[in-house]
Amino acid sequence: MKVSAIFLSFVVSATAFSQQSTRRDTIANLIAGVGAALVPAAANAAAGESPRFSVFGLIGDGTSYSEGAAYGSDQAAKLYSSYSVYGKQGPDSVWDPNDPGAVVRKQKIIAESKVRLKKLDTYISRKEWFKVINELDRYMYETRGAVKGLASTPDQKAAAAAFVKAIEDTNLAARQKKQEPCFAAAKQAIEKLDDFTAKL
Repeated sequence: MKVSAIFLSFVVSATAFSQQSTRRDTIANLIAGVGAALVPAAANAAAGESPRFSVFGLIGDGTSYSEGAAYGSDQAAKLYSSYSVYGKQGPDSVWDPNDPGAVVRKQKIIAESKVRLKKLDTYISRKEWFKVINELDRYMYETRGAVKGLASTPDQKAAAAAFVKAIEDTNLAARQKKQEPCFAAAKQAIEKLDDFTAKL
């Protein structure tokens, strides 16, 4: 197929240089020849075969993947959802929420958060509001997840909620550029985080 298309493009280009054609005819013939050479053959078509389709893997040809999705027919275990490539959560899951490594990682995040919260006083005293906001946005996002992930009892959950409220108050005071309320909220955030870690 490709050999014949290439041969056709050579024939068209050879006739393009004859003396009876105009420049416009020559360019049109060249474009047509190159276009014919570049048109690929249908990749998956076979002679005499009708199109295969699958509707959610239930109706039609089960071996055909509709829209590129296998709908779980290529998985050994049940899927979380028919639209998901991930299996249901169980003992063979890649991520385990009770993994001891995850608990250690969250404790390290809280330890680093204590260091970063102590920097806020310097930023607030200099009225470097962007640094206060960036510090709260940049790392306290991880801290929120770590605190909520480690809180298991109602007392711990209440302490976690009080800490999150304190850092949100600090963020709000920094955005409003109110120095005294920002100092108070930052101090309270450190106290609430210490209170939370004491309850772990």
